[in-house]
Amino acid sequence: MSETPHLTDRAALARHRAKASEFFLHETAREEVQDRLEMVTRQLTKPAIVTPFPDLWQGFLPGARVVEDTPVLDLQPGAHDLVIHAMGLHWADDPIGQLVQCRRAMQPDGLMLAVSLGGQTLHELRAALGSAEAEITGGISPRVAPMAEIRDLGALLQRAGLALPVADSFPLRVHYDSALHLMRDLRAMGEGNALQARLRRPTRRSVLIRAAELYQEGFATDEGKVEATFEVITLTGWSPDESQPQPLRPGSATHRLSEALNTPETPLKD
Repeated sequence: MSETPHLTDRAALARHRAKASEFFLHETAREEVQDRLEMVTRQLTKPAIVTPFPDLWQGFLPGARVVEDTPVLDLQPGAHDLVIHAMGLHWADDPIGQLVQCRRAMQPDGLMLAVSLGGQTLHELRAALGSAEAEITGGISPRVAPMAEIRDLGALLQRAGLALPVADSFPLRVHYDSALHLMRDLRAMGEGNALQARLRRPTRRSVLIRAAELYQEGFATDEGKVEATFEVITLTGWSPDESQPQPLRPGSATHRLSEALNTPETPLKD
């Protein structure tokens, strides 16, 4: 039996992350998590944090167990009332499996927060590289990870068995001197191309130069810089518990919607 193909070359990803020196995306994720936790009225005392860069999250929450983002997470079942999955889902071969592992590590009525990059991330670079490569070589190779859309990620919360699921996002727009500066920064973030199906030879210089030209033509700002979009998606869910609000049985409502909206109801004609 053949082995199931993997989206991500984990060895290459580990090499990229080991050389990382720029962490503004992870700092943004940390700020987003902090804002969300400030809105939670319950006291959460047994946190766990899943992250590709454990050193960045040490000390973020008192007593937190910080574990590395790996396919099999080092989490104990039912040990935590808060699990944070920080900026790793977009490289996961099995994102639903990651969320299921988080849920299993949670106590009843525990909170899970996941922050990930979404499908609109680097859409400008994806377009410029694809057009440049097709123009010069006559084909397109995998270069930017196919990140999930917010609707798909929201559905994964329910599939993972989490209650009260919520998914929302915001665009983080960053300006660079050129597309080449953006590509250099991606390597510094540990976010270089780690796709299993990537080309295993250096990209032609002519492709990179043409991509930079197309990027400048299509996505330049009034100041002459280029804009790169990072879509930051936040997923929130709770491990099921009887104390949580439950949906009513269909047909059990005691008041009509028109009464709640204070508007006349017009019956449909046969």
